[in-house]
Amino acid sequence: MAEVEQSEQNLENKVSKKNKNRKPKPWDDDPNIDHWKIEKFDPAWNPTGMLEVSSFSTLFPQYREKYLQDSWPRIESALKQHGVACKLNLVEGSMTVSTTRKTRDPYIIVKAKELMKLLSRSVPAPQAIKILEDEVQCDIIKIGNLVRNKERFVKRRQRLVGPNSSTLKALEILTNCYILVQGSTVAAMGSYQGLKQLRRIVENCMENILHPVYHIKTLMIKKALAKDPALANESWERFLPKFKKKNAKKIEKRENEEKKREKEEKKRYTPFPPPQPLSKVDKQLQSGEFHMSEKKKTEKEWQEKQVKQTEKSIENKRKRDASFLPPEEPMQKNNNNSTRSEDGKEDLTELTKSLKSKTKELKRQKKTHEKVNAEEFIAVTSSDQPSKKKSKKIRD
Repeated sequence: MAEVEQSEQNLENKVSKKNKNRKPKPWDDDPNIDHWKIEKFDPAWNPTGMLEVSSFSTLFPQYREKYLQDSWPRIESALKQHGVACKLNLVEGSMTVSTTRKTRDPYIIVKAKELMKLLSRSVPAPQAIKILEDEVQCDIIKIGNLVRNKERFVKRRQRLVGPNSSTLKALEILTNCYILVQGSTVAAMGSYQGLKQLRRIVENCMENILHPVYHIKTLMIKKALAKDPALANESWERFLPKFKKKNAKKIEKRENEEKKREKEEKKRYTPFPPPQPLSKVDKQLQSGEFHMSEKKKTEKEWQEKQVKQTEKSIENKRKRDASFLPPEEPMQKNNNNSTRSEDGKEDLTELTKSLKSKTKELKRQKKTHEKVNAEEFIAVTSSDQPSKKKSKKIRD
């Protein structure tokens, strides 16, 4: 017990290496300061401007050429307010932004570069210009290389959009981000927290880890919990749902693959190479074909060919004859067979007895008909003499 207590004390006394060289600042514990708030840039902070000219250029697809040409004056006027110059080159199909003497904000050139990226990814110009604000950030998530199969990729991308883009609208409301699914990328604009959540949702959807609907459910619960001030400093894990994949076959397959990999890794290492496979000449030497003459070789090959042909012909004949064979009659079920068989036997015995009795009666009737003489039943007169001819036998 004493050893356990000592180990616990040592763990408590251990200081984390994170921020070990950081000195405390006077505004660290000030409750009036919001450390997450992004202050708006003031030109008075940099009155002299930039020392060097920095520029960025990005290419755009051909189908965006007409739209960019129409909306370029609006983009140019928006960048001019921040002291950034822009140029549209329709020959090369590129957009270029660069700093000028009037530029004061050093980070605005990075924002202008992000604006060019969003415009090339089919984001509308009025929406893309909002990236120049300090509170708005952007993230372009590449989803093209997450799925190999094209059909599967299209299905999962549609899963992200949802029927009538309902899933996309729900994600936009919950994350406070603008989302645009275009081709093999997902362009998003919003706060850092919203972009972080959105990236996780998109990657999980494309990798088939979790459906976006489940993420929407958790985000809705978090939004409801955030309104309660009593739960501000508590863990929300007990309130959040835990989803598990129902496809047990795939899970078992993955587990088996992992086990196989572990076994392969655990195999004993041997410095010796594997045995060399036998060549064609070695195989001929083993079978004795190497020392045979060409005539014998051809005879052997011909015999093997004949054997294969006979086997094949027998198999084909068997298949042909199988179509002429009558199908097997289905066997009757053996449920209560004992009682049925006994009843059947009794019925048969009764039938046989009745048939025998009927046949005996028929035979007796025939005999009686044969013995009866018709003359006995006819009145004979004195004048009429009996005929010498025998009376015919009456037959039924």
